Amino acid sequence: MTQKTWELSGEYMESCNCDYLCPCIFTNPQAPATHEHCTALMIYRIDHGHHHEVSLDGLKFALVIRSGRIMSDGGWIFGAVVDETANEAQRQALSAIAGGTAGGPPQMIRDNLVSDFRGIEYHPIEFTADGLRRSTKIPGVLAFAIEGVTSRNRTSEPYYIDNTAHPANRRLALARASNLEVQGFGLALGLAGKGNNGHFAPFAWGA
Repeated sequence: MTQKTWELSGEYMESCNCDYLCPCIFTNPQAPATHEHCTALMIYRIDHGHHHEVSLDGLKFALVIRSGRIMSDGGWIFGAVVDETANEAQRQALSAIAGGTAGGPPQMIRDNLVSDFRGIEYHPIEFTADGLRRSTKIPGVLAFAIEGVTSRNRTSEPYYIDNTAHPANRRLALARASNLEVQGFGLALGLAGKGNNGHFAPFAWGA
């Protein structure tokens, strides 16, 4: 078995501007987004990770995506944010992974769907998880807050959608957003109180 160059595992959360439930998730993603564009923000917290001998434990990164009406048609805008607390070796390693040049899901996205790569930036990344609530803030770039959607049986578990083709995990918790803001990578969007789409899940990547 070939040894992997890098491996990451931890937690992910996401929000996009589509109405809940985002049609991309259950149509692979063939159905039109709710609006003219789908703007999706994905934040990843690395609990355990390495690139060769470089430890990436405790770092975070974000992927910022804007597609056209149908995501599978490609032509995406794509940018990445790497945790500014990373040292130089960690920045190089995580930039290669998140920027899509080191294999794994980010490279699959960039090679097949992206036409406008807008680079990698370094900023502090907040990642807060409290029960069913998740929130993030990257100053000058993005912010959102989501909460898992529960059923009337009053359990503390959210609804899930399973067997998806999502790059983070095949099984995603369903959530709705209380706010979503994007100011970075030439994008501008602000939503508040719309209940737009969100997800969260563990993730594990490697290449």
